[in-house]
Amino acid sequence: MALPPPDPQFVLRGTSAAVHTLRFSCGGQEPDVPVLFSGSENGLIHVWNLKTHRVDTALDGHGGRSVYCVEIMGGKSRLLSQGRDQRICLWDLAEGRTSVTSSVFTENVGFCRCSLLKEAQGRWLMAMAAKAPEEVQVLELPSKTSVCTLKPEVGAKLGMPMCLKLWQHNCGSQPLLLAGYEDGSVVLWNLSMGKALSRLVCHQEPVMSLDFDSEKAKGISGSSEKVLSIWSLNEQQNLQVSKTQELVNAGISEITIRPDKKIIATAGWDHRIRIFGWKKLKPLAVLDYHTATVHCVSFSDHKNPSERLLAAGSKDHRISIWSIYTQT
Repeated sequence: MALPPPDPQFVLRGTSAAVHTLRFSCGGQEPDVPVLFSGSENGLIHVWNLKTHRVDTALDGHGGRSVYCVEIMGGKSRLLSQGRDQRICLWDLAEGRTSVTSSVFTENVGFCRCSLLKEAQGRWLMAMAAKAPEEVQVLELPSKTSVCTLKPEVGAKLGMPMCLKLWQHNCGSQPLLLAGYEDGSVVLWNLSMGKALSRLVCHQEPVMSLDFDSEKAKGISGSSEKVLSIWSLNEQQNLQVSKTQELVNAGISEITIRPDKKIIATAGWDHRIRIFGWKKLKPLAVLDYHTATVHCVSFSDHKNPSERLLAAGSKDHRISIWSIYTQT
């Protein structure tokens, strides 16, 4: 008999808008309080104190336009956010500051979240959808220097990039980019050559989200269909489908692999969060709390495994926090 799914450990209310993105920062030293950043449809980023379950600060940098991506840039005082105002903002929250230090105008009207990869101390690569519909631009931060622009071959007809994941095999190796496109394909890009190494059609519909496990060279993607696609990268840098997992209901907003690579979580249009084992994609739990589309899921980075959490943000204005580490 499978265990019945747990209830949320607690629920965060008070965004007064749909929640589109979540990012934890819990790995600091004592007495650092673990926090959760949430980005909302009303343009605010809320900084939640996970000890009091209340908002410590609300950051307003996107002119009331939806915030759909938040990333931590080394420690909880350095933040990046992306909104429907076509801006990516960099924040410095040290010593109680709440102002945007600089921003990048993306000129892209889609809702493709940017992707960050740490290059060195204080230096990052950022991939984002470019002004031209099918292109991806890679910049170095904080200098905003252009590294490359990735353009599909003439006649490829990939459509817009929908989701991006920068990664590298290990610290010294070349950074690579996985991009999911409107035509349902995932493409592996080499940044230094500026060219596509491999393309795989994984879905009939646009790829809504993907995540990648660089240790196992294995990734997963979801779309508006009732299927998850699991694919791998062979020694020749070719992408190949390894299996597909049928879902009960269609539509995946976000997929994330837990940092310990044991389980994955999906945010569903059917209001549910689904948990699978990463090794064989065995369904482990269906977390049923929200009353509208779940837009985002994020695992915490607590140093102590027993404290780690899963957060889910929904169109119903609520953020559910789950402790599923003991069960799995």
